[in-house]
Amino acid sequence: MKFTDVKRRGLVMLGCGKMGSAMLEGWLAKGLPSDKVWVIDPHPSDWLRARGVHLNADLPADPAIALVAVKPQMMEEALPQLARYGGGGTLVISVAAGTPIATFEAALGENTRVVRAMPNTPAAIGKGITAIIGNGASDAGDMDLAAALLEAVGQVVRLETEDQIDAVTGVSGSGPAYVFYMIDALAAAARAEGLPDGMAMDLAKATVAGAGALAMAAGETPEQLRVNVTSPNGTTQAGLEVLMDPRTGLGPLMRATVTAAAERSRALKG
Repeated sequence: MKFTDVKRRGLVMLGCGKMGSAMLEGWLAKGLPSDKVWVIDPHPSDWLRARGVHLNADLPADPAIALVAVKPQMMEEALPQLARYGGGGTLVISVAAGTPIATFEAALGENTRVVRAMPNTPAAIGKGITAIIGNGASDAGDMDLAAALLEAVGQVVRLETEDQIDAVTGVSGSGPAYVFYMIDALAAAARAEGLPDGMAMDLAKATVAGAGALAMAAGETPEQLRVNVTSPNGTTQAGLEVLMDPRTGLGPLMRATVTAAAERSRALKG
């Protein structure tokens, strides 16, 4: 299946909040006709209403894609709406957090082609990264199509097993919140050193954003980039000696943070 099939047969979306809207905006920009999109959403935004899609209307018989982007607590109510597509020619893609592939197979049948995706919030500005894994009924073409669609909101990586989703949740799914907290902490440290509030926050935001952009663009590893800006016995080295302490520094703290999030992800499935 290719993107041309989606343009011809159409796409159904269950839920179109911030994440769904970001994806839809990317697909429309890529040439997906608005009249080939059906959206079921009980609280559509003004932006969505203005897109010209079929909104809360009767669904098509055989769309190429059915994308599930509802909150986990709404899944039980949402999935029966896709029952007609179970085991058919429609590829089901889920970006719903915490809902395993087995839930879709139980509701729609084991022969239903399902791709589970774990995006993160920077997808809302096209800077996300999404991990995907397909079930046994999906094939390489399904994975390629899912990747092509999700690249509308950033990078895509492919997992080997569904269990890896928990680690992804701990790293990239929850990771933006860690970085936001780091920005706050960096700004607070700047204020403690005497800088005014607004300047402290501007410096913290720009430093984190700029370092991240440099890490993405540079051909060197983050380790080498760190070495490049660390003069012997200089100011950066003094700061890094605190941050890189093997017992109390960022390394062990980050390991504990990711482990806690991943373990919570595993526990939620039970």
